[in-house]
Amino acid sequence: MQKTCVLFVFFLFFYGCKHGKADLTGNEKISAEDFIAAFPNLKLPAYISDTALKNFGDSTVISAAVFTQFIGDTALKGFTKNAEKTVIHPAGIIRKSDKDFLLATFEEGKQINLGVFVLSDKHAFLSSLPLLASGEKDGYKHSVSITTEPTFILKKEKVINNVSLYTRNGFAYSASAGNFSKVLSDSNEDTARNNEIINPIDTLPVANKYSGDYIKDKKNFISVRDGKNANSYLFFVHFEKGSDCIGELKGALNLTGEKDGVFTESGDPCVIRFKFTTTAVTVKEENNCGNHRGITCPFDFTFKKKKPVKKTKPE
Repeated sequence: MQKTCVLFVFFLFFYGCKHGKADLTGNEKISAEDFIAAFPNLKLPAYISDTALKNFGDSTVISAAVFTQFIGDTALKGFTKNAEKTVIHPAGIIRKSDKDFLLATFEEGKQINLGVFVLSDKHAFLSSLPLLASGEKDGYKHSVSITTEPTFILKKEKVINNVSLYTRNGFAYSASAGNFSKVLSDSNEDTARNNEIINPIDTLPVANKYSGDYIKDKKNFISVRDGKNANSYLFFVHFEKGSDCIGELKGALNLTGEKDGVFTESGDPCVIRFKFTTTAVTVKEENNCGNHRGITCPFDFTFKKKKPVKKTKPE
């Protein structure tokens, strides 16, 4: 009788170990079913603001090694620069008959990014879309609304002179295109865009070698100003390639060679390379900067340097 009890307890222990929750924090292979089961059902419609990202989603942690078994390295790079130092949380799942939409947060230091990933009914990765990032420095409040279809509506808004300005862009997954397509564009900022762009670093010093203004026109330019030493610069870039393709970023770049510089910031997956000559600068996006621009238009252009205005001597 005693042996029977021991065997029964052992069987229960073995069965529990075999059929318990999978370990998502390691490097071992896991099943697609166990991976998807980690994502809690998301009640729709849903609304998430950039200030609420810290508390959005599940406390479960998924390692980069497990996450990339189903999503892939390339997609992950769009949300973090250092996957090994990033804490990934499953935030929600939207189940459809032929596909699943998985929402996940990526926490690196104080920065949190939210993205959605589409898997087919065979668990094949189809596409991804950046949704939201904490700590944006553009003066806007950012949020995402998710409808039952689902359509992901990205909104930014701010108040200037008691006037509320907003821009909304909606994206839905297109099976025929194999990626997310814009299905909604709504803004009351068009009038403001017709005015001259405000350059926040315009009056800063221009003593360093590459400091100055590099311009195509009044809506496509980059201003470069002196940084803390001869190898560092502050910059502000704004470009427009139509109403659906607008980008803007203020930051600091460091020279990595005589003519080469790079922008990178802790917690932001965005990486931009700069190549200077005496007459121009070429800007090239190296890693996903979707939080700072339209979804289909990367930072990729060359602007010519504007000759400084000569000061006239007083008579």
